[in-house]
Amino acid sequence: MLYPENCEERLGFNEVRHLVREHCLSTMGQNLVDKMQVMSKHDQIDKFLRQTKEFKSILENQEPLHINSFFDIKTLADKIRVEGSYLVEEELFKIYTSLQTVFVVIRFFDERKEIYPSLEALFEHLPIEKDILRRIEHVLDAKGKIKPNASNELLNITTAISKGEQEVRKKMDSIYKSAVAHNWVADGSLTIRDGRMCIPILAENKRKLKGFIHDESASGQTVYLEPEEVFTLNNKLRDLEFDRRREIIRILIETTNELRPYTPILLSYHGFLTKLDFVRAKALFAIKIGAQMPLLLKEPKTKLINARHPLLLLSFATEQGSAKTVVPLSIHINDGMRIILVSGPNAGGKSVCMKTVGLLQMMLQTGLLVPVDEHSEMGIYNQIFADIGDDQSIESDLSTYSAHLNKMRYFVAHANPKTLVLIDEFGTGTDPQFGGPMAEAVLEVLNNRKVRGVITTHYSNLKLFAGDTEGLENASMLFDNSKMKPLYILDIGKPGSSYAFEIAQNIGLQKEVLALAKDKIGTNQNSIDSLLVNLEKEKRQVHETKVKLANQQNRLNQLLADNERQKTFLEENKRTLVKEAKLEAQRIIKDANKLVENTIAEIKEAKADKVKTQELRANLSSELKKNEIKVEKPKIDKDVSEIKEGDWIKLVDSGNIAQVLEINKDNLIVAFGELRSVVKKN
Repeated sequence: MLYPENCEERLGFNEVRHLVREHCLSTMGQNLVDKMQVMSKHDQIDKFLRQTKEFKSILENQEPLHINSFFDIKTLADKIRVEGSYLVEEELFKIYTSLQTVFVVIRFFDERKEIYPSLEALFEHLPIEKDILRRIEHVLDAKGKIKPNASNELLNITTAISKGEQEVRKKMDSIYKSAVAHNWVADGSLTIRDGRMCIPILAENKRKLKGFIHDESASGQTVYLEPEEVFTLNNKLRDLEFDRRREIIRILIETTNELRPYTPILLSYHGFLTKLDFVRAKALFAIKIGAQMPLLLKEPKTKLINARHPLLLLSFATEQGSAKTVVPLSIHINDGMRIILVSGPNAGGKSVCMKTVGLLQMMLQTGLLVPVDEHSEMGIYNQIFADIGDDQSIESDLSTYSAHLNKMRYFVAHANPKTLVLIDEFGTGTDPQFGGPMAEAVLEVLNNRKVRGVITTHYSNLKLFAGDTEGLENASMLFDNSKMKPLYILDIGKPGSSYAFEIAQNIGLQKEVLALAKDKIGTNQNSIDSLLVNLEKEKRQVHETKVKLANQQNRLNQLLADNERQKTFLEENKRTLVKEAKLEAQRIIKDANKLVENTIAEIKEAKADKVKTQELRANLSSELKKNEIKVEKPKIDKDVSEIKEGDWIKLVDSGNIAQVLEINKDNLIVAFGELRSVVKKN
C-alpha cells in the first residue's frame, strides 16, 4: 500500500514506468506496464524478478531468440468469435506470423528449460496447435495473399481471368498499332482509366476509332478511349473479378469458421506473447540501468550495496560531454538500525539518498531489477509512506506545515514494523522552536512501533535524539571543506553539519553579516555538534560491544553443544566397547576352557610321556599368550612442567577435573569442588 496517492510521482516511479513502456513491442505489453503495482507477496515478487533476470541473461548472451514479429491476437480472436464475421487476408496473416513466433519461442525455452526455468513456466501447459498454421497456409502464400489455388473454383476463375487479360491485351495491341500507323495516337502508351485499358487518342481523331471515351487530359487535347471491340471482353473480365472477390470472401469465411473453435487457445497465445513482451521490456530497461537481482528477503530489511538512482544515472548518461557520475550509495536498514536520520548540507544529496531507497524498493516490489551490487539484500514492506515536497493546497486551505502534519497523523495512525517511511526535511514549514519538538515526538512514536525508514533533516534536536536512542541511526552526507563542495557520499553513524557559514562565506556573503550571525548563534551550537559526535562514538562502541558479546555467547553455546555431543558420543562408544569386551572375554574363556580340556585329554592319552607333555604345555602357553591384553600406560598430553597455579587439569587415573592450588616440587595440591588432595605431577 502506498501513501499518499502521489507517492509514485514523488519518488519518480511514474518516470520509470514510462521508460519501461518505451521498450515494449506491442500495446498489449504497454498495457501490462501501465498495470504494474507494488506487491507484497514474496513468491510473486520472486517469480517476476527471476523472469526478468533470465530474459536479461538471454539478451546479454545474445541467444537466438527473436520475438519482434507478433500482433494483437486478442482483437482478432474476439472478431472470430462473432458468427458470420470473417478475417481478411491481412488479419489472417497477423495470426499466422504471431503463432510462428509463439512456436519458435516455445521450442527455444523447451530446449533450455534447465537454464531458464522461470520463463519456461510461462507456457508450461501451453499446447502447440499447428493445425491453425496449416489451415492458414492452405489459403495464404508467404506474403500473406490468397493463393490462386486456395479452392478449385478460385483456380478456375483465376485461370479464366488470366486468359481473358491475354486476349484483351492481344486485341488492344493490334488496335493500338493500327491507330499509331494512322497517326491518331497522342504521345504515350496504353493506359488504365476507371479500371479499363484505354488508348490515348488525339481529340481531333476521336471519331475515327469506334469506342467509349472514359477520360480526357487537362488540356482537352487527348481523350482516353476504350475500343468497341474489347469492351465486351473487358466486361467479361470485370464479371470474373467480381466472381473472384466473392470466392475469396467465401474462402475467408470458411477459414474463419475453421479457426473459431481455436479462439481459447488463440487467447492463451495472446497472453503468452503479452507477458513475454512485458518481461522483455523490463529486461531491456534493467540492462540500460545496470540492474541486478538482489537477495530477496521475506522480512522488512534493506542492505543496499553501491545503489544508484536510475533516473539520475540515465540523466547523466544523456548529457553529452558531461563528466558527471552517480556516486554509489550503501545503506543498511535492519532491527538495530530501523530509521536512518540523514543530515548534511543543502544540495549535498540527502534527498537523493532517501529517494533512492524509496524508488528502488518500489521497483523491486513491482518486479523490476534494481541498480545495486548483486550481493545486496532487500526485504518486503507491506506499506510505503512518503512525505516529499510541498503539498500546500489553496483549494483545501492547507499550508505547507498543515499538509506535512496531515501526513504525520496518517503515518502515526497506520505505520507498523512492515512500513517503510520516507520523510524529506522532517519538521520544516513552521517555527523551528515548535517544529523540532513536534518532529521529535513523531519520530519517537514511529521508532517505538518498530517502523523502518529514511528521514532527512537539519534539526539538531533530532540528531541528538537519534544519537541517544536505540533503533535510530545518524548518517551524514560528506562535504569537502577545502573545496567547499559536497561529495555525495553517505557516512553512516555520524550526524552531518549544514555548513551554513562555510557555504555563505564561499558564495561571498558580506563578512559583517557572517560575524553578526556567529555572535547570534553563540557557542551552544558548537557544543551540540561536539556532543553529537561523542554520542555517536559511544553508541557505536556500545553496539560493537553488544555484537562482540553476542558473538562470544554464540561461540560458548556452540562449544557447549559440541561438548554435549562429544560426551554423548563417548558414553555410547564406552557402552559399545564394554559390550564388545564382555563378548570377547566370554569367547576367550570359552576357547581357553576348551583348549585346557583338549590338552588334559591328550596328556592322558600320552600316558604321562614327558616330551609329549612338555609340547602340549608349550602349545597351551602359546595359545593363551595370543589372547593376552597388553595395557599401555596412558600418554600425558601436556608437559607437566608447564602447569601453574590456577590451571585446570585432568587426572590420568580417574579422569576427574581439578584446579591447581599449589605446586610443591613433584606434587600438586588440587581442589575437587570443596575437597582438596595431593597428586603427583606425573
